[in-house]
Amino acid sequence: MKKNLFVLIVAIATFAFSLSGCQEKSSSKELRVYSIIHDEETEALTKLFTKKTGVPVSYLRATTGELVNRVITEKESPMADILLGGASSYHIQAAKEGALESYVSPLAKNLPSYAVASDNTWTGFCVLTLGIGVNEKRFAEKFPGTPLPATWEDLLNPAFKGEIVMTNPVASSTGYLFVQNQLQRLGDEKGWEYLLSLTKNVGQFPDSGSAPAKFLGSGEYAIGISYLHALAKYNAQGFNVRPIAPPQSVGDVDCVSIMKNAKNLPAAKKFVDFILSPEAQSLMSSITYTTPVNPEAKGPDGGIAISEIDLIDYDVQKASAQKSEVLDKWVKAIK
Repeated sequence: MKKNLFVLIVAIATFAFSLSGCQEKSSSKELRVYSIIHDEETEALTKLFTKKTGVPVSYLRATTGELVNRVITEKESPMADILLGGASSYHIQAAKEGALESYVSPLAKNLPSYAVASDNTWTGFCVLTLGIGVNEKRFAEKFPGTPLPATWEDLLNPAFKGEIVMTNPVASSTGYLFVQNQLQRLGDEKGWEYLLSLTKNVGQFPDSGSAPAKFLGSGEYAIGISYLHALAKYNAQGFNVRPIAPPQSVGDVDCVSIMKNAKNLPAAKKFVDFILSPEAQSLMSSITYTTPVNPEAKGPDGGIAISEIDLIDYDVQKASAQKSEVLDKWVKAIK
């Protein structure tokens, strides 16, 4: 009986990843991916990778905080080969813990400097920019005659209490990027004053970075804080979501990295090369409306161009270094 129970436990652990490519009997050839990006694009990218290389892929999709913690905890014997997605500050954190492999892709030379780590432990593959989303129908019903919020300060309007949704920064890189946006544009003291005031208007702090745009699309909230590409995607799909690019926003990159001690290092390197290719980034952009970092890739139709956005000089090293301190303060002071 005990033996059967042990076999069952092993079997469950073996199939903990949801497969997104063709399976083979030999798991040693399989590439395993921890994915922070959504299932739709993860599946599309991994299927295309398998089609082009013949390497089967399995992936586990979870939140940024959960997967980065897994990467650090498992660094001596990782259960995956690749960490796909997540802002650069999280990859910097994992690299500082000695959990990432240094790799220079041949395609990295074509990328802007902000998309390549100085120690080559991570590489950006698309641009992420924060913005404000508004469900115009609900907004007009709740706040007749009120102008749409155009700046971060506009969100402090007491009338908006309970009608704003933003991501929990403890669980999501989207939420943490927003917190850093305010701290870096306003300074520490005024930044925390802003965050304390804003959270009085927030009706929900979901853990997933994609949730605010979804809640706006379904009409559950009037205002949301999200990535502009997510808002633009819902707008293009016909949902009542208007993306707004407020001045003094932050821009970062979604990154890919290889685990230290990866069990399938050759395939992991191939995967990084693939993700940086124009074909993969054009595919990603067509699904997510993100802006690719490879200049040869096709950008999103209907997206907001990076040239139209007023960005602050975002210090990603600072954001990474003070992450634990900032999140501890968030938990104690706000949530």
